[in-house]
Amino acid sequence: MNRRDLFRYAGLLGGATALAPLALGGCGFASSEAPAAVEESQAPPIEMKVDGDLVYFNWADYIDPDVKAGFAKEYGVKVIESNFDSMESMTSKLAAGNAYDVIFPSDKFAERLVKAGKLRAIDHAQLKGAEGVFGAYAYFQNPWYDKNSAHTIPNTMYKTGVGWRKDKLGDKLTGSWQDLWDPRANGKKFLLDDRDEVLGLAALRLGYDINTADPAQLDKMVALIKELRPNLRGFSSDTTHNLSGGSSWLQQMWSGDIVAVIGQADKPEVYGFESPSEGAPTGSDTYAIPVDAKHPGTAMLFIDYMLRPENAIKNIEYIGYPMPIKGTEQAYAKLVEPVPESVVSVDDLAKAINFHNGTAAETQARDAAYTEIKAA
Repeated sequence: MNRRDLFRYAGLLGGATALAPLALGGCGFASSEAPAAVEESQAPPIEMKVDGDLVYFNWADYIDPDVKAGFAKEYGVKVIESNFDSMESMTSKLAAGNAYDVIFPSDKFAERLVKAGKLRAIDHAQLKGAEGVFGAYAYFQNPWYDKNSAHTIPNTMYKTGVGWRKDKLGDKLTGSWQDLWDPRANGKKFLLDDRDEVLGLAALRLGYDINTADPAQLDKMVALIKELRPNLRGFSSDTTHNLSGGSSWLQQMWSGDIVAVIGQADKPEVYGFESPSEGAPTGSDTYAIPVDAKHPGTAMLFIDYMLRPENAIKNIEYIGYPMPIKGTEQAYAKLVEPVPESVVSVDDLAKAINFHNGTAAETQARDAAYTEIKAA
């Protein structure tokens, strides 16, 4: 399993358990236009020490259970885990007053939380593993979503492409987003259940910026996906199950998920992944500590524990996504050898094909476009 296998069929559960994943529903998000708050600036620096159990909020199966258990044993704490199934769900839980010690926002949502004053500052000097990140990966020294990485530490990197079954569609596709229109896979293809990703592939096919909210361009993007809509099996982010289970022959998917498929497959040679020539959206996930965290010192210890190369390597092998930590590169390279086009690096992130926050009006326009696509 991996970050975006969301177990939607399990239903919505509430509460939290120690080292037991739960799916939490919800919607809403921190406003992209929210004024900076004063809470974080008034907070004293976090001292990296055990100050209670770790209340952890992440995608399901996004960190190797053995790594979490190792942290709990080393520091004599419990990991009290809850899971979200979308970034909107995560931020709505924060807005509702739920307190967590460590969260894992994507770059776009990290920017929202920083602007809203919802994250504690993180003192890199206290993290023994900080040099392995910021000394080796200059991109994260001052990323677009968090100036000087003052409130976040990078966790994973990913990109979006096209996965397929070679036993159904052959060893090679054309290398374009157009491949999702391949009629041979009609009724056996999925798009991700993700507004930005669906609009992004349409924008890339039409030569637009992936963050466009221009009404005329959105109309053309909606029309393009509507052409595809009757031939889809559906919209789903459970990509590993769809592809490996045979319900999908062709689908839009995230890079680490194809690595997970191959890692679990009896015949890994059956699966392929391409990074389309028109461009592939990229992004990164982060570690962050909310302003109302009850145990921020333990959260700092956890982040530092995850920055140890030996722990990061275990996690890379578990989820299939790279973690920008010096000393992990060979492990990731070996993992992705069967699917070289799934490789994602800071060089890919630097190409700036990233999803960004827009104004309230732009967000509303993009929401309406995706709603129209889903309703078709």
